[in-house]
Amino acid sequence: MKMNILAIGPHPDDIEFGCGGTLMRYAQKGHDVFIMVLTDGSYGGDPEVRKKEQIESAGYIPAKELFWGNIRDTELEDTRKLIIGIESVVTKVNPDIVFLNYPPDVHQDHRAAAHAGVSATRYIKEVLFYEVPTTQHFEPDIFVDIKEVMDRKMELLGLHASQVHKVKVENLTILESAKSCANFRGFQGRVKYAEGFKALRLLREIA
Repeated sequence: MKMNILAIGPHPDDIEFGCGGTLMRYAQKGHDVFIMVLTDGSYGGDPEVRKKEQIESAGYIPAKELFWGNIRDTELEDTRKLIIGIESVVTKVNPDIVFLNYPPDVHQDHRAAAHAGVSATRYIKEVLFYEVPTTQHFEPDIFVDIKEVMDRKMELLGLHASQVHKVKVENLTILESAKSCANFRGFQGRVKYAEGFKALRLLREIA
């Protein structure tokens, strides 16, 4: 049965790191993928460049539609306005599954995005948290095998070229970080490469 999948991220490239492989696998199976990016990424680079990178990345997945929150990064706040903005996209997409970044995080935008996302998706039956490099205390209990799309995930992240070397760790790129993470989560899930998720809510029908 065809599903609508919605991934929500605080900044350009967060979604690709946390659940890009999973989204590509859903798209390969014929499901409709939608993306919402809440900020323009201007604090981490030229906003026009980052917007262009995000548009190319969404097309590569491929996503059916890309939505923007149009908020300056570092200025996200868990407010009624943000919740309503996310809710409007949730209503339009009518998702079967929503992916959110995990709330415990050292970045204030990520915390605000996650908390507002939890409120905005309170009636969605399946909501899963993904991880990004600044996530804290993440212990996934769901794993998706992304071995067959691992190379494509690296290409997907590479489309965010302005961010590849902005890892704040000497001699480490975002590509190396993502591959190491996928390898570790794969080991936990008993496969070579995986993305890990933690369920906020997960409904299963018994047929």
